Amino acid sequence: MKAAKIYGKRDIRVEEVAIPELSKGMVVVKVEFAGICGSDLHEYSEGPFSIRTHSVMGHEFSGIVTEIGEGVTTVKAGDRVAVEPIIACGQCINCKKGYVNLCKARQGYGYTESGGFAQYAVVKQENVFKLPDEMSLELGALVEPTAVAVHAVRESQLKLGDTAAIYGAGPIGLLLLQSVKAAGASMIFVVEVSEERRQKALELGATFVLNPLECNIKTFIHSKTNGGVNVAFDVAGVQETFLNGVTTVQSGGEYKIVSLWENPVTFQPNAIVTAEISVSGSYAYRNLFPEVIRLLACGIIDGNAIITSVIPLDRIVEEGFEVLMKDHNQCKILVEMDI
Repeated sequence: MKAAKIYGKRDIRVEEVAIPELSKGMVVVKVEFAGICGSDLHEYSEGPFSIRTHSVMGHEFSGIVTEIGEGVTTVKAGDRVAVEPIIACGQCINCKKGYVNLCKARQGYGYTESGGFAQYAVVKQENVFKLPDEMSLELGALVEPTAVAVHAVRESQLKLGDTAAIYGAGPIGLLLLQSVKAAGASMIFVVEVSEERRQKALELGATFVLNPLECNIKTFIHSKTNGGVNVAFDVAGVQETFLNGVTTVQSGGEYKIVSLWENPVTFQPNAIVTAEISVSGSYAYRNLFPEVIRLLACGIIDGNAIITSVIPLDRIVEEGFEVLMKDHNQCKILVEMDI
């Protein structure tokens, strides 16, 4: 089969590789669509993560079951599925507490096991989730990033009627926007430098979209909320958004960090202490795929709205990674294996 393998910084190659071996409890999935994630782009630009032990990338993917191994009872050949990439050990202290996303011995498809930038993937039956007939396989590839957004909202302090700010309107930011709207936020501010992404945020339900290069974010948000939002979500992951974002949260509110950061942040903690603001993190998701599939299938979250391109696997570098490096108006690029 063909698969995209990472060898180093800006070195991804589509090559012929063997299909992983099918064993007990495993399922062969003919991959149809796989999304290029921000973390994939980071590896392309900066080099492989230290956790990577397998070179075939891709952790946001969907496909069709073609074969099942001994003991598989949850799916059958022909089923259309989304794949959850996290493989938890089930035995560590975090797993026993239910925090499988924080597993101490966490593995993952696309990192430690062959991933979804390939024509076939072999995964555990526990990691495949059937899609309803009315849901496309393109949307199936968006279940994973949507789960990241939904988990962040579920873990936040956000309540029905609260106000929210979202810093960054890339794929996760736009999915977060729809998630906080679905959760009942009464006013949503989206802070983003890209005009196209700001426009998309408006279309998806943002109350206000703000360009931080053109207005004073703190002054504007405070004037509209009488002192700041209840919850702000950071999906940009740079010092400027952190420094500005904390100042737009009302006393007793929450600053929820969803992004992974390339560089450390220097800040004055007094802004947090004197307003009793909670700063918290949100990592991946846990036990959410069925709920997220329903949200996407019924259109409560519009996944199609964030797809900007569909490209062939053979062009994953030129039309995928390189485009995302240069064109920040792009949002989610899907790789289709059969074109």
